[in-house]
Amino acid sequence: MTDGNTAREAYPDEAGTPGTGRSAKVLGGGLAVALLALVGAAGGWLLAGEDDSPSGLPAAQPGVSATTPPSDAPSAPARTTAPATRTTAPTRSTGLTVPPVVGTDFEDARDELRDLRLGWRLVFGTGSGRDVRRADPPVGSPVSRGTTVALYVAGPAPAVSVPDVVGDDCDDAADDLVEEGLYLRYPTGRTGTVTAQAPAAGSTAYWNDQVTLTCGEEPDEPSGEPPTP
Repeated sequence: MTDGNTAREAYPDEAGTPGTGRSAKVLGGGLAVALLALVGAAGGWLLAGEDDSPSGLPAAQPGVSATTPPSDAPSAPARTTAPATRTTAPTRSTGLTVPPVVGTDFEDARDELRDLRLGWRLVFGTGSGRDVRRADPPVGSPVSRGTTVALYVAGPAPAVSVPDVVGDDCDDAADDLVEEGLYLRYPTGRTGTVTAQAPAAGSTAYWNDQVTLTCGEEPDEPSGEPPTP
């Protein structure tokens, strides 16, 4: 009894039998496996390339800028500068000191201060006498031109008669009144001629009293002729 397959063609499910069908299946399966392996390797390389950072640069951390160092990174030491030494130029001494005015008459003491171009201020007391008891700054203290020296007089301020300075130049009138120990006030300025004074000439005043001088242009004297129509 004969088999129906007389040409002895190999069927796909026949083991150990050469045939074109089984070989094609084996060859096709191997190529598919190799292709899948190649695709998987390529995909893995691409994924790995996307995750890797460029060579030489640190990977960025979440929440930290690539240009900002981490908070625990050591900071550069603070730069300190040594304080500059402050030097002060030595004061140049003028060699001027308060003269020995204690024990002298207050008018003589005032004149001596004025000759040295120092200011003065008279402080009268309640005792008796015209002598200077003390000075401030004290005698011998170094001073500069224009410094005011207070002279403390033993007795009270003497009385003086106010001179008549109306009609005088304002500056000349001031010199005369200061010489008498009086202080001045200029409500209209210090230029021009004295047109009025208070207290009036001949009044009794005391050293350190104030006299008011009104200075300016003298008013034109009336000619006595009626104005021309």
